[in-house]
Amino acid sequence: MSHTQPSCSADQALQQLKDGNARFVQGQMTRPNQSPQRRAELTAGQHPFAVVLGCSDSRIAPEILFDQGLGDLFVVRVAGNTAPDVVRWSVEYAVDHLGSALVVVLAHSACGAVTAAVQAQGRPEAGQGLAGLLQPAVRAGDSVDETAQRSARLTVQRLLEESPCLRRPGVRVVPAYYDQTSGEVIWL
Repeated sequence: MSHTQPSCSADQALQQLKDGNARFVQGQMTRPNQSPQRRAELTAGQHPFAVVLGCSDSRIAPEILFDQGLGDLFVVRVAGNTAPDVVRWSVEYAVDHLGSALVVVLAHSACGAVTAAVQAQGRPEAGQGLAGLLQPAVRAGDSVDETAQRSARLTVQRLLEESPCLRRPGVRVVPAYYDQTSGEVIWL
């Protein structure tokens, strides 16, 4: 497997995401890297500074809530931001071949997939499909939002356990939680 050097450090990438989210929360987005010139530059290849493993929920668009543009983020979206093998392989591809040093597992408030998993607890469907993937995060009495945050942490743990490339020096994998009401990303 080839290994591409990161375009910036994991700490620098994290700061770029924090700064972009602050602009988003304040309604002062700059919408960087969205010009025809940028689009043309990217035809030669991509080197996203971060990977975001987020939910496929239509209300959660990482490029927008982090105020980033074309080629800045490698976004993998799957309901409930779970990491079955094919998702992990996509994350590994971005780190190994595209040079991303930061991986963010982004959960969010009022997640429909997590809600379904919480509601399925104790029922036969709890062990099936997406609800089954999310069950390790479900605890009796916890809210959907607490469960979503726990799921992000568990997904980070799983990625690190199963992927040697994500444990390499210089690569950082972090959980985060997007609050739809405030627009703020909370780093867990």
